[in-house]
Amino acid sequence: MNIPDGLREIVRHDDRFSPEAYMFVSEAVSYTQEILGRKGHISGQELVEGVRRYALEEFGYMARVVLESWGVRRTEDMGDIVFNLVNHGLLGKTDQDRREDFAAGYDFRKAFDDSFTIDLTGEDQPQS
Repeated sequence: MNIPDGLREIVRHDDRFSPEAYMFVSEAVSYTQEILGRKGHISGQELVEGVRRYALEEFGYMARVVLESWGVRRTEDMGDIVFNLVNHGLLGKTDQDRREDFAAGYDFRKAFDDSFTIDLTGEDQPQS
């Protein structure tokens, strides 16, 4: 995987999260802007939901496992990633944006594991 130098620098300062976590959250910002029909700012709460939807779309029933393998276990972790990206100039924010915007967004097991039903016909699908 080609990891941008800026992300390597962030991980050197805060190695709680893998480079993949930073890249995924950055991609989730764009994904969330697209599904909301916006080009600019999105709130922390909107991003938390966008990460959930994007992870389910990308990783299916393995979404929680993938995120946790990257160190992302709570919505607060997403906020830490976002603010690390902001502090290194890789993402912007408004004066109103706070880490607390990411607090208690959802329980990972409920948001990811309970989002799936197993269809014995072979068609596992996320529930909206």
